[in-house]
Amino acid sequence: MFVDDVLDVVIVGSGPAGLTAAIYAARANLRPLVIEGQISSTSDQPGGQLMLTTEVENFPGFIDGIQGPELMANFRAQAARFGARFLTEKATRVDFSSRPFGVWVGDEEFRARSVIVATGAQSRMLGLERERELIGHGVSTCATCDGFFFGDQEIAVVGGGDSALEEATFLTKFASKVSVVHRRDQLRASKIMQERAFKNDKIEFVWDSVVSELEGDKRLEGLRLQNVKTGAYTSVPVSGLFIAIGHVPNTGLFRGQLDMDENGYLITRDGAKTNVEGVFACGDVQDHVYRQAVTAAGSGCMAAIDAERWLEAQGDGDHA
Repeated sequence: MFVDDVLDVVIVGSGPAGLTAAIYAARANLRPLVIEGQISSTSDQPGGQLMLTTEVENFPGFIDGIQGPELMANFRAQAARFGARFLTEKATRVDFSSRPFGVWVGDEEFRARSVIVATGAQSRMLGLERERELIGHGVSTCATCDGFFFGDQEIAVVGGGDSALEEATFLTKFASKVSVVHRRDQLRASKIMQERAFKNDKIEFVWDSVVSELEGDKRLEGLRLQNVKTGAYTSVPVSGLFIAIGHVPNTGLFRGQLDMDENGYLITRDGAKTNVEGVFACGDVQDHVYRQAVTAAGSGCMAAIDAERWLEAQGDGDHA
């Protein structure tokens, strides 16, 4: 492919952050190569987490909403229009110890003056049969994204930490009842989050329980729960299930080379800069707070601009 060339920028990942970075980098004549992931992979598939989302109603500019895969296809086509190149494979190794940097796809090595990391994160799932099949059809991992669709309905949230209670509290703006299912008899969430949830009349807690089965044909219609202490099963009719047991950033490839926090998220400073000069990070791989398509896109823009300015300062490339 482009093995013999030293590229201006390689972008690893192709969700909203990676593709926005590709749009900006391509318009700056950096001719980015986007290593977009494998179609068969759930952790780094092309298009990121929005490929598992049906209706996206909170991305600016789409009055009637847009399907997640269609939105990502538009992002990709726009980047390609400006000259971005794509490799639908998974990056398997990187070397940021010297410049130009090395990025490998299997045995194929790419050398780049700068790298933008946009590998995203993945939601922890319950591991149930049909779980991913029902994503967007009653099962969700994002209350901010999908809560609006569950007005006056009974729904459930799985989890016991701050994120679970935050999701549950947010969902009471729409749902008539929110059942928080937790495998223990006490929560891990902070005291203030617990107090807010306990005071909320719309929130009910189901203790010592796990979801053993998702009920419903083409849409979620209920949950089969098992009590971990008694072993007894019960069925709970709900039209929505929000899984809030945490996220895992896709950063294993960069361990030992880029600074990470205790949860594995890449640490960025002064915009999108990592601890390695010339390597930038954007999107959910470094954002554990907002995790929205629009904020990921914004940080992708930042990463591309930071990379362009850094390359100019180095005097590298035709654009300098």
